[in-house]
Amino acid sequence: MAKKLVRMAIAYDFDGTLAPGNMQEYDFIPKLHMNSDDFWGEVKETAKEHDADQILAYMYVMLEKARREKIAVRKSDFKNYGKGIELFDGVKEWFARIKAYGKQRGIKIEHYIVSSGIREMVEGTSIAREFSAIYASGFMYDHNDVACWPALAINYTTKTQYLFRINKGSMDVYDNSVINAYVPHEERPVPFENMIFIGDGETDIPCMRLVKDQGGHSISVYNSNKKGAKKVASQFLNDKRVTLIAPADYREG
Repeated sequence: MAKKLVRMAIAYDFDGTLAPGNMQEYDFIPKLHMNSDDFWGEVKETAKEHDADQILAYMYVMLEKARREKIAVRKSDFKNYGKGIELFDGVKEWFARIKAYGKQRGIKIEHYIVSSGIREMVEGTSIAREFSAIYASGFMYDHNDVACWPALAINYTTKTQYLFRINKGSMDVYDNSVINAYVPHEERPVPFENMIFIGDGETDIPCMRLVKDQGGHSISVYNSNKKGAKKVASQFLNDKRVTLIAPADYREG
């Protein structure tokens, strides 16, 4: 009788972790005839003016700017923007290699996204099929399939909810029956000690600490071409927020 594989989850942030920069900066913001600094500056001012969550503020600015510039924001448009996102070296080959590595050792490795970025953009990338679930901020769409309202806004603290969903096997965002229920540790599909979280910045700290403090491992990756990035990651290690740091280079070796 074949031995049952042990389940393990690797959860990833997206922007700065699997791809350099923010996903909106590749194709979406240029279509607005803006540069990235101006866009994010307006997001910051909008959040301050309305005492709003930063994620809800950027989603609002995306839709408002698109309306003014007559830029299409259907679900298919966001997925097309996702096709233009560049990935770090080796990312495309990483998932299959790590799954095979785990299987050789009796482990079934599952990959998840937990990101404040746009869900539909991640779904448009070439690696979308590699994930058991993509938890990221997303829009509701009207009868013409045009984005009209936030469906989900994931900020730095609410990210942790989705690690508990993986932990408890409560995969549907709309269903809170399992996530809020008591589930004994031994009955949880993916114990935290069988979990790795990979992130890159301050917004990932709650997830890093949660996984590490619960017996799993957290990794901070950094862009070797970005000035000061390694210093930030090193501080996470010094502060005991992560298990280790590494360049965001996913090539074998």
